[in-house]
Amino acid sequence: ELGWMSKVYVNRPAVVKHAEEIKKWRTVKGNWQAAWLLKAVTCIDLTTLSGDDTASNVRRLCFKAKHPIREDLLKALDMHDKGITVAAVCVYPARVTDAVNALKAAGCNIPVASVAAGFPSGQTPLETKLAEIKLAVQYGAREIDIVISRSLVLAGQWEGLYEEIRQCRQACGEAHMKTILATGELGSLANVYKASMIAMMAGSDFIKTSTGKEVENATFPVGVVMMRAIKEFYWQTGNKVGFKPAGGIRTAQDAITWLMLVKDELGVEWLTPELFRLGASSLLEDIEKQV
Repeated sequence: ELGWMSKVYVNRPAVVKHAEEIKKWRTVKGNWQAAWLLKAVTCIDLTTLSGDDTASNVRRLCFKAKHPIREDLLKALDMHDKGITVAAVCVYPARVTDAVNALKAAGCNIPVASVAAGFPSGQTPLETKLAEIKLAVQYGAREIDIVISRSLVLAGQWEGLYEEIRQCRQACGEAHMKTILATGELGSLANVYKASMIAMMAGSDFIKTSTGKEVENATFPVGVVMMRAIKEFYWQTGNKVGFKPAGGIRTAQDAITWLMLVKDELGVEWLTPELFRLGASSLLEDIEKQV
């Protein structure tokens, strides 16, 4: 529906001002803080995306995914029997089989997510992107995090972007698809809003801020704009699309602030792993420390 694209206007000063206010929100304390932090844990996509990933460090990651918080801490909070795990384990396609086997051996049903479609640059032919997605699904990935071609956004080729994402969605089959917009490389907040809309129109289950490899990753102004797009899409279609900030989220306070922002912009129903994820590799350590 290209008519939606022509009407987009983003009041950047207002968005930036709102984002500055978000940073000043007071954190919750005591048991309330612990509750927010445990909620954050259940929404984490625990991630390793390094060139030196091996089968053994993926196994360690999967163990941490099943046991994200120490048992004695959970017992102290009377939460030891609530089955608290992270939402997913995210790896490169070549490590999907390792993750699937490790989680199966651990007897848990945490899904494996895989980045694909030319991650992180997106600078590969569409045929290669589709093949990579299909292989990741074949290896056992139940979620696919694709990355868009930024050039299509920067050139205003919205129909081309729609078609690329639509074909990626088709290649995912039964797997859930998260579409990474790489917002730090899109040039403007208006482009972020438009790319969000196109991604949702093309069938994305989630829209995600960043690969974590850009200079600028998840920021609150971008988060506000993407969530407003999700809200507008929901009003227009009745379809709820998930949101995933990723990159640079390292502290417990960061996690709580993102949760609060989602609650403020989209409502409590979005505060579930089905509609909200946090992309993080080192966040758990600080959350456990705060708990």
